[in-house]
Amino acid sequence: MLTKIRLGISSCLLGEKVRYDGGQKLDHFITETLGKFVEFVPVCPEVECGLGIPREAMHLAAAPDGPRLVTVRTGVDHTERMRAWAQKRVVELEQEDLCGFIFKSDSPSSGMERVKIYSGKGMADKTGVGLFAREFMQHFPLLPVEEEGRLNDPGLRENFLERLFSLKRWRDTLALGAKPGHLVDFHTRHKLLIMSHSPKHYERIGKLVAQIKGISLPEIYEQYESQLMEALRLKTTIKKNVNVLLHVMGYFKKNLLPAEKEELLEIIDEYRKDYIPLIVPITLLNHYVRKYEQSYLKDQYYLHPHPIELKLRNHV
Repeated sequence: MLTKIRLGISSCLLGEKVRYDGGQKLDHFITETLGKFVEFVPVCPEVECGLGIPREAMHLAAAPDGPRLVTVRTGVDHTERMRAWAQKRVVELEQEDLCGFIFKSDSPSSGMERVKIYSGKGMADKTGVGLFAREFMQHFPLLPVEEEGRLNDPGLRENFLERLFSLKRWRDTLALGAKPGHLVDFHTRHKLLIMSHSPKHYERIGKLVAQIKGISLPEIYEQYESQLMEALRLKTTIKKNVNVLLHVMGYFKKNLLPAEKEELLEIIDEYRKDYIPLIVPITLLNHYVRKYEQSYLKDQYYLHPHPIELKLRNHV
């Protein structure tokens, strides 16, 4: 049983009344559904850098040296104050063993993309990144990050949480100590999951693990983590999933009865045509794994990458 994942989050998404107007932005999926499996580490950049509640609203303003964080009505510039705090805060967060972060969308401090940058003419371009979010992502380039608004998209939610749970399993493997057997075991269980995100990374990482006796363990562990998170950042597609489903089916070529094989091929084809969600062929394959006692597939995280209560593959 996994211990709870430590997840950084914008405080307002937990219902904390820290917004400029004294309000909050409680997100029920995050707190009630995902909250069963994670331990939140809340961060509010504006409050933690010393600004009060309530406070004057701020936005990003265009400037020659990059966007500035200024108050909307009086034009007070808080850029340097925020940057100095953020640089210190990300160093502190190194001690929190975070596996990811959920940012508040559209925030001039915490938005991870498409934040409005205002010009002097009152026009706005949605090309900005919040000052704290930018500092965090630069400091922790491998950590999964997302915004609460984007988590309403089933594909983006699936991708983020798959990375989150995979990174936690990797951290748990690291805690066992750097040994060749631990790395090989982790990779063996994640092979098909990696393949579903990136066949190229699947081949590349496989070659890396095959060289385990020729590279120092700390170096190969570092390379593996980087390649793993780079692979999982790429989104799965129906085409890539069909490739993996057929690959899994190959493990049953000596087991499946003709009618079972026909049914499985029909189900995979219906998924390929986008008539049914991924959970349908996955459920059938898991049935055959148990029926025919396929020990290798039983341990494959592709077939159960995250808790079933999250209902992620019901929609993708």
